[in-house]
Amino acid sequence: MSEKIRLGILGGGGDSLIGVVHRIAANMFDYYQIVGGCFNPNPTENKQFAAKIGLAPDRVYDNVDLLIAQELSLPPEERMQVVSVLTPNFLHFPMAKQLLENGFNIICEKPLTTTHAEALELQAIQDKQKVVFAVTYTYTGYPMVRQMKQMIAEGAIGKVQKVDLQYYQGWINPVIHDSEQRKSVWRLDPEKGGISCCIGDIGTHAFDMLEYVTNMRVKTLLADLNYRYPDNEMDVDGTILVRFSDYCKGVLRVSQIATAEENNFTVQIYGEKGSLKWAQENPNYLNFLQEGQPLQQLKPGHDYLHAFSLEGTKLPPGHPEGLFDAMGNIYMGVANAIIGEDFIHGAYPDIEEGVRGMLFIEKVIDSHKNGNVWVNL
Repeated sequence: MSEKIRLGILGGGGDSLIGVVHRIAANMFDYYQIVGGCFNPNPTENKQFAAKIGLAPDRVYDNVDLLIAQELSLPPEERMQVVSVLTPNFLHFPMAKQLLENGFNIICEKPLTTTHAEALELQAIQDKQKVVFAVTYTYTGYPMVRQMKQMIAEGAIGKVQKVDLQYYQGWINPVIHDSEQRKSVWRLDPEKGGISCCIGDIGTHAFDMLEYVTNMRVKTLLADLNYRYPDNEMDVDGTILVRFSDYCKGVLRVSQIATAEENNFTVQIYGEKGSLKWAQENPNYLNFLQEGQPLQQLKPGHDYLHAFSLEGTKLPPGHPEGLFDAMGNIYMGVANAIIGEDFIHGAYPDIEEGVRGMLFIEKVIDSHKNGNVWVNL
């Protein structure tokens, strides 16, 4: 590659965790150069942050309208090629729509939008414009998750018959019990977060992971959510039964009031011949269990792993890799798509996965509000 891909960023300024993750990921494989963006709605803080990370003032914009107008006025060889959207949920749709209509490639945080209808509208525009659109379901970038996906596809555990995914956090617990404190959290504000908090934030990760590693599609679900207080409009906990068929079923357990939990995301897939287990807090270990055989523990960087896993492994065996690396692998997949190089399907979550995620959120809410009933996806 003769020159780096020119990247712009919307949001993610200040002490934003997701902003740091995306910036480090973008630099990881030397594919990208961050050339500008709008990092904060406050003009002064926006400019100060941009100066802190070394950007030229003339590529720092007060809003997305100015970014698009001024970038399009530049020669094609100078303007941004891809823009990362790291803003709160309610801004994803209007920003992504404008960017798509003007021909920019996009990397967007999840959930894709606040409604399934908006997601479908973005997908239609993306299909017309033929640009790259990634939705950052970050955990799909872990090498051992990609190894799990390949092993299932190649029949290592036989036909899938049971799935069990858990995603437990506790970060909302300290604020949910105080009516004033919870008003200050944007994820608990329907106008900013959409119709769901817990399911929209981390439940979509579990749903996307389930369909990603199995390469199967959930057909029906039944949800039971917990809002904790009558005046709280946003779910903070939920249990969702899922069915692929009459004979393949499972459960997604998600919570943001699992007291003192940090980021406890576990994936367990059971087949006719064996099973695979992976935990995000110890992401370098993939446990492979088979009937009548001792436990095998697979680790990154070894020649016995699939090429898809090894492609995203940056360090020799025994050197831990983590969340930044997983996001970096997604950015690498997007870069290869933009520059037209061959890449393995699943190298980055595409807009279809974002659309599925929005459908999942709405169906979960429908199931719960209609009396915990089965609904079709």
